[in-house]
Amino acid sequence: MTVLRAIEQKIEGLFEGVFGRAFRAHVQPVELARKLAKEMDDHRTVSVSRVYVPNEYTVYLATGDRDQFEGYEEALIGELQDYLAQHARREEYELLSPPTVSMETDDDLSIGEFGIATRMVQRERRTPEPGEPTSQPQPGETMIYRPEPEPAPVPVPEPEPEAMPEVPPAMLRAGAAEYPMERGRLVIGRSRDCDVRLADPNVSRQHAEIRQEGSSFFVVDLGSTNGIEVNGRRAKRARLEDGDTILLGSTELVFERP
Repeated sequence: MTVLRAIEQKIEGLFEGVFGRAFRAHVQPVELARKLAKEMDDHRTVSVSRVYVPNEYTVYLATGDRDQFEGYEEALIGELQDYLAQHARREEYELLSPPTVSMETDDDLSIGEFGIATRMVQRERRTPEPGEPTSQPQPGETMIYRPEPEPAPVPVPEPEPEAMPEVPPAMLRAGAAEYPMERGRLVIGRSRDCDVRLADPNVSRQHAEIRQEGSSFFVVDLGSTNGIEVNGRRAKRARLEDGDTILLGSTELVFERP
């Protein structure tokens, strides 16, 4: 586990304990720590052989945010300073002195917003090393951080209606020949005008008809000489089911409806 992650977990543990009860809807200590480290990274000064970073950090909070941890501020500041020191060592930054963090109240900020101002301060009277930056008289520009807006809910697409499987049409089978019910009716007989033409002398010119009525199918005798049989029974009109046999003269037909 990296040092940075260990410090983050330490701060997160502090947040989940004492501070968690106060900060759930406000500024979170973990977010303060990460933004302080970002400000350190953003305000680097590169000298001949070293990279200097600010050692003084002022955090500005809305009154409501700061009031939430009154009585715990000193402990939080200590954690944040340790976090910055560890971050500087990890990134091999140079500090003019150990980092300090202070907190101020800014009534112009809203709940959840906070600002950070940084400064390089030479606290000890000594001869600066070559390339070492001098103290800044005033903190730099305050960077304001606002809570990120909650992402808009992603609309869940409504499931597309399942396509109804295409029902194969009913079909009449005469030996190896197949006659699909494409127009809702099939006329059977010896005439050339019939949809199903049978070369059977016992079949009338227009012997019978298969017709669709709604979702059902019927065979109807068209006044033939020898009549029709459905499943071995004579009938003038009969409702058909899948696999029923129709006898016209000496020719047997099979009705199929998957």
